[in-house]
Amino acid sequence: METDHLCIGGGPAGMFAALTAANSGKRCVIAEQNEQLGRKLRITGKGRCNLTNHCDIDTLLENIPGNGKFLYSAFSRCMPQDVIAYFESLGVPLKTERGNRVFPVSDRAGDIVQALQSAIRKTGIPVVRGKITRLLRAPDGRCTGAVTADGAEIHAKTTLLATGGLSYPKTGSTGIGYQLAQSVGHTIVPLRPSLVPLVTQETWCRDAMGLSLRNVTLRLYRDSKCIFAELGEMLFTHFGVSGPLVLSASALMRKGMPQDYRLEIDLKPGLTPEQLDKRIQRDLSESPNRDLGNILHALLPAKLILPVLHQCKISPNTKANGLTKEQRRTLGERIKALPLHIRAFRPIEEAIITRGGVSVREVNAKTMESKCCPGLYFAGEILDVDGYTGGFNLQIAFSTAYSAGLAMAAAAETPASHCK
Repeated sequence: METDHLCIGGGPAGMFAALTAANSGKRCVIAEQNEQLGRKLRITGKGRCNLTNHCDIDTLLENIPGNGKFLYSAFSRCMPQDVIAYFESLGVPLKTERGNRVFPVSDRAGDIVQALQSAIRKTGIPVVRGKITRLLRAPDGRCTGAVTADGAEIHAKTTLLATGGLSYPKTGSTGIGYQLAQSVGHTIVPLRPSLVPLVTQETWCRDAMGLSLRNVTLRLYRDSKCIFAELGEMLFTHFGVSGPLVLSASALMRKGMPQDYRLEIDLKPGLTPEQLDKRIQRDLSESPNRDLGNILHALLPAKLILPVLHQCKISPNTKANGLTKEQRRTLGERIKALPLHIRAFRPIEEAIITRGGVSVREVNAKTMESKCCPGLYFAGEILDVDGYTGGFNLQIAFSTAYSAGLAMAAAAETPASHCK
């Protein structure tokens, strides 16, 4: 098969780059091993698809802990406002929620996937099904296409790798892109999970399984230094903790081992320690002869009462009027800073994002073209860039794909545009 542009990977980055490149009027082909395009995209944001974050470029960069500066040029070309305008032009109404997170009004990720699929059909971009096993190279080292598992060759002037990472392998993120990149000389920064649930040393989390906390502040410490503090939601599981706050905190656990970190949960961030102490005193005085385990139901979720009291070394059968001033002080301290010690990350297969990947030092930040193999481009999660939760990782995918698509189109001498 002969084509101008080959995009390997039919996720958001691959589809967006293909649409950008195809707008040059040249031929473009998508190679995808799954039966459906955008399989992982369908499950993002718990199936709602947090498409992007409606913010400025400074806020974008603040939310990219991994190689954010590399993305400045790509973000400048395709901002969240451009992504929003593009999908609304495809007929998908969008809404902005707390934290400037952008979702389809329908709350269905499938609507985003269907809009991209429809655009691909209208643009006339064929999809070749099957796994890519090898890149083709000319004698001068330039990438000239790829070979499928059945031996078929796809010859192209430009080739894009947008194969994702290792997260959610059942959706097609098998890591084949890393192998292909390595085969032409690229360095792969060690792969680790990011935006991933955390396994705790505390086994009591299992007893609190299913408990969702809202409007709590989670702090992450490395040694004595607090490196993350944010108000939001989190969830207790059979292995430890998960939820938006935990996933975001995990993205900052980049040095050392998971065991080097600990969490603290402020269960009452709206109260100062002094205000909390007065609240506890009031509750105790109203029921002086009741057991403490029963009184705390007005202050804490039921599943946390015993863990908090255990941390304080206070029996739940202690009568309200039997609680000492020192015990009351300790109780308040634990409610404001319930400790959890990290034992491990959950497996990379459960992570939302793969940290690491193709070294950005070997990629042109303006064009996303390989510095090791001319004619080869990258977009999305395969690159060693990652962001926090909130739509930032999909914005990375769209922005890098747009830059790559523009450069691929320019290589074919005709510009393309659906962002700036």
